[in-house]
Amino acid sequence: MERQFTEEIESLKLGDGETFRGEGILAVTKALLQSGVAYVGGYQGAPVSHLLDVMVQARGYMDELGVHVEACTSEASAAAMLGASVSYPVRGAVTWKSIVGTNVASDALSYLASAGVIGGALIVLGEDYGEGGVVAQERSHAYALKSMMWLLDPRPNLATIVEMVERGFELSEASNTPVMMELRIRACHVQGSFTAKNNRIAALSTRNPMDEPAAFLYERLAHPPAIFPQEKKKSAVRLPAARKFIAERKLNELFAGDDSSVGIIVQGGLYNNLVRALQVLDLANSFSDDRGGCRIPILALNVVYPLVPEEITAFCVGKSAVLVVEEGQPEFIEQDIATTLRRADVPTRLHGKDLLPMAGDYSAEVLVRAMVRFLALHAPTIDTSPGARWLEGVEASRARSAQLLGALPARPPTFCIGCPERPVFSAMKLVAEEVGRPHVSVDVGCHAFATFEPFSQGNTLLGYGMSLASSAGVGPMSARRPVAIMGDGGFWHNGLLSGVASNLLNHGDAVLVIMKNGYASATGTQELLSSPPEDVRAAAAGGSATYADKTIEKTLKGMGVKWLRTVYNYHVADMMKALRAAYTTREPGLKVIVAEGECQLERQRRLRPQVAARLKAGKRVVRTRFGVDEDVCSGDHSCIRLSGCPSLTVKTSSDPLKLDPVAHVNNGCVGCGLCGEVAHAAILCPSFFRAEIVQNPNPWDRLIDRLRNSVIGRLRPA
Repeated sequence: MERQFTEEIESLKLGDGETFRGEGILAVTKALLQSGVAYVGGYQGAPVSHLLDVMVQARGYMDELGVHVEACTSEASAAAMLGASVSYPVRGAVTWKSIVGTNVASDALSYLASAGVIGGALIVLGEDYGEGGVVAQERSHAYALKSMMWLLDPRPNLATIVEMVERGFELSEASNTPVMMELRIRACHVQGSFTAKNNRIAALSTRNPMDEPAAFLYERLAHPPAIFPQEKKKSAVRLPAARKFIAERKLNELFAGDDSSVGIIVQGGLYNNLVRALQVLDLANSFSDDRGGCRIPILALNVVYPLVPEEITAFCVGKSAVLVVEEGQPEFIEQDIATTLRRADVPTRLHGKDLLPMAGDYSAEVLVRAMVRFLALHAPTIDTSPGARWLEGVEASRARSAQLLGALPARPPTFCIGCPERPVFSAMKLVAEEVGRPHVSVDVGCHAFATFEPFSQGNTLLGYGMSLASSAGVGPMSARRPVAIMGDGGFWHNGLLSGVASNLLNHGDAVLVIMKNGYASATGTQELLSSPPEDVRAAAAGGSATYADKTIEKTLKGMGVKWLRTVYNYHVADMMKALRAAYTTREPGLKVIVAEGECQLERQRRLRPQVAARLKAGKRVVRTRFGVDEDVCSGDHSCIRLSGCPSLTVKTSSDPLKLDPVAHVNNGCVGCGLCGEVAHAAILCPSFFRAEIVQNPNPWDRLIDRLRNSVIGRLRPA
């Protein structure tokens, strides 16, 4: 795993009155147990992957509590788990990264929202929006609106997050509706504390199984004609019940201010940024929470859908203007509030996207600029000069930085040192020079880094496991076979059915390269159906552990793939040969190359404690390093342009007659051998050498070292 959660697992056992300290998503995990959750599922993916990772690693404790934990193969299978809460009074929670994960789960969510639930159903969404986002910049709010599922957006502090988890289950049960809770990256990883409660064991669980299944009730099925009364019940029964619960339990928070002429309505998740902006304006202090400290009244919406009309009008009445702080587009909340005020005939002026940008992160700087404009229009007596001076300082700092540093080089993300996927793209680049550049469909995952320099490969990126499917329209119109790149995670998630099965059904003629590194690596190396077993990983001290498993190859053969090759990634010449054959063969049908090579990050995590133990015991340890003979290096740097390894860099030559810098391998090298393999496959230059660093050498090592030094010394010129 990306992290071990030994300490965090122990904190899940804290009882009533004890203090929990940690990060946001771990607080969510604890809150689920305090709420009496009976089952938890999900699909790995930042920024909420820790929730599932912790529970998977804590299976022993989960078994004690009777909590069933399932690492699902996709978001759709996770969402379908919530079907247990349709018929049984059990609480369940699922998690994934949104918006792409919610797209995948949309069918199950629509049916779930239609049928409704009798047990609490909570969907914890990693709202992957803004500067730290890695996918399409969209919001979960649209799904809440279309399916009438309630959406929580808690203030980013642990006490509020935990409260919203617990109240989320209650809201779900009070309104018979699934509830979504979105957490931005900052909320997932915010540090803090809260007072813990005892964990609850569900009445129905793996410890207390049911004797009989639920009675058959057709009206609980999302199927015609039951769907027609279900649709009416959403607005006539469930929505009023939800609004009543939200108002009575005061899920939204009102922070009174000194100046009641204006106000701010903010999504709970943006509250911390807003208070920081108000602090810059000298309109708030560090205690701008339940104890007050804000000059301007704030209504923090921990529930952004549905809104409670009475809360909105009560907050706005008597104010000349209200600013709505809602991140992302379109302005769902602002439109809802505008409709509410118009229907209630409340004349308060409403501002939002007219003063704030339609898209992008609402940082403190963005909010300060909007607040200065808002207050100048409607509260000119409030002094905003501290904010103006702060903004001037920000601009001056930027100008000074630009003047001193000049144009900075781009620093795009890249593969890890020794990544097994890098040599595949090196081989693809070399083969393209021979036979021509094909259309390349890339996929979500680590391999998407190949879209950056030095590889710059990829024409489409349309979803996880969708690369082969996205090339279907290109192949018939292309003189060369299109190439699709897919990870083993994407293969099991969506690629097998959407890509491989569809291509075989339609007798497609394409090339598919599956990066078989053994894990869903981009999200923290979670295990897959084809991950090597633990004993195999332990035994694979020096090489790849993934060769032990042939599940992908067997599945492809069973599906009917005739042209199939498995190639060890780091053998660039062999990879080039396989790619060349796949590009040029006259054999029709799908051509699949399984690029075999264990995730280097996972491999290093496994080897590091083994090496440390051997060194501590005084045993012999050999570490492979590669280097460049600077006397031979010509300074052409084709090796760098073809491999792009971060450990392969340049340095000034010690030879004063060489003006150009020479290639250099720094100490980050993990000995994967790609630089030498590329140099050999591309017939570049013989400047690369392989060295073995021996720690705790034995007598034979010392003897060989003395002999070598003696011979080398005799060969050196006097």
